[in-house]
Amino acid sequence: MVNVVKSASMGSGEHGWLHSRFHFSFAEYYNPDNMRFGALRVLNDDVFDAYGGFDTHPHDNMEILSYVVRGELTHRDSLGNGNRLGRGDVQYMSAGTGILHSEFNKTEHPLRFLQIWITPDEQNLDPDYGDRRFAWEDRVGTWLLVASGSQDGPIRVHQDVRISVSAIGEGEELRYDLEPGRQAYLVQIEGEGTVNGFALEEGDAAEITAEREVVVRAIEPSHYILLDLAAE
Repeated sequence: MVNVVKSASMGSGEHGWLHSRFHFSFAEYYNPDNMRFGALRVLNDDVFDAYGGFDTHPHDNMEILSYVVRGELTHRDSLGNGNRLGRGDVQYMSAGTGILHSEFNKTEHPLRFLQIWITPDEQNLDPDYGDRRFAWEDRVGTWLLVASGSQDGPIRVHQDVRISVSAIGEGEELRYDLEPGRQAYLVQIEGEGTVNGFALEEGDAAEITAEREVVVRAIEPSHYILLDLAAE
């Protein structure tokens, strides 16, 4: 089963320098029928205008990943970490018992990134931070695993999840096998394509349940993120 979620139907937020699409209930967008997809609690598609950003603020008991689509994301936190990440890079925080951080666009160009919150499999862990820079070509024509709940992922998260990204060219097709008892959440980050025959435009998503295979096909050059989660 494939349930396509159109970008235009998602929650939204406009706050001057910040422009957001909320895949699930978040901030001023509340829908009791759209709180999560398995362990995936938040997926926000955020655009920061030039020099915009969030001042220092707290998080706890959440696995938080940021995937940079374009521009540069600058991070600082209470653990002493500070980095600037670019297109295709991933930042990770295990908020655990509590962490403070800020995130800014310190350039004159727009920043777009996906912010992903995953419910951890254990509460009150020690806070942790990590980031990884991935060569763009490593995701071209294939699924690049960027984070996982097991040791095989470049970034390890505290949950039974596998997060992969891909970029494929016009007319190209890519497959992803789902094991029994698994489901997937797919985002068409850029471009236009199909998933299992269902049309997707930029910013759209698909909830994929009771399927053994995910097949994406690019109508134009396309960029994807896929979260492989335990089914409920």
